[in-house]
Amino acid sequence: MKGNPIPWLLEENTPSVRYFTLTDLEDKPGTDPDVVRAKERIMNWGTAPKILEEQGQDGHWGNPEDFYVRAKYRGTVWQLIILAELGADGRDRRVAKACEFVLEHSQDRESGAFSYKGTPGKGGRHDCVLPCLTGNMVWSLIRLGYLHDPRLQRAIQWVISYQRFDDGCQKVPAGWPYEGKEKCWGKHSCFMGVVKALKALAEIPPHLRSREVQKKLDQGKEFLLAHRIFRRSHDLSQISIPSWLQFGFPDMWDTDALEILEIFTKLRYRDNRIQEAIELLVSKQSPQGQWILERTFNGRFLVSIETKGKPSKWITLKALRVLKFYEQ
Repeated sequence: MKGNPIPWLLEENTPSVRYFTLTDLEDKPGTDPDVVRAKERIMNWGTAPKILEEQGQDGHWGNPEDFYVRAKYRGTVWQLIILAELGADGRDRRVAKACEFVLEHSQDRESGAFSYKGTPGKGGRHDCVLPCLTGNMVWSLIRLGYLHDPRLQRAIQWVISYQRFDDGCQKVPAGWPYEGKEKCWGKHSCFMGVVKALKALAEIPPHLRSREVQKKLDQGKEFLLAHRIFRRSHDLSQISIPSWLQFGFPDMWDTDALEILEIFTKLRYRDNRIQEAIELLVSKQSPQGQWILERTFNGRFLVSIETKGKPSKWITLKALRVLKFYEQ
């Protein structure tokens, strides 16, 4: 570390960052008075309550039918992702209503996956299922307390059954959900779909991961390691997508090297093929021990989160989570 950013992260004006700093970096238990107060403050001050102020009575934001596509990044599924990132309380009535809205309108009742379009009274459209959206919704709903809900268990099973890790060599599979979805299921699996699926499964506590879940996680880890996190697996001298070297928050449908490193950290997994990504992470630290927000969807959110080009508490928190584990 070039500096000590912990006092900065513990400032009261960002209750979510303070809460995660106390629990993830300082290892304080959930019963610690400071942790309890920080958790309560998430719902009473800052970004989460500002988002919830805009919520409709039925738990949605904006036009109920435009929960994904035409409402980027102001529709309901996007608010759920942000609330989950912030550590919002899933027991809060408003948050619970948002979860139920997404399950009612976006989840495909036939398969359990999540769709970017729905049919009133019939749930998400079977032909509009997306792997990245499904991963994001599974991750968000686990974070908000829905892990044991049968509807979410169906979504987890969909990830296990359908998520692929093709690396440009396999034949495109026939049938639903693969046909007609070249961007998601071409010869090379969409990186975003892969990352969001692994992020979702990694959120399941280790003692609750089935053999099927663990097998899928192992397959996904090897896919990402073959790419050294951000390189082209068939030509490691090439960067897959340059923007993955720039860190943003929240990533929404997109990803970056830091988000992937956080998944490996969550899985408590070490491998020499991660080393270059860790060195990239370390290289971005400022003399004050902070990291900069390099990418953002600000201006398209309901509530802006930090400032592009300025020190970011969120990126710094995420970076320190990773480095804490890999320095042990």
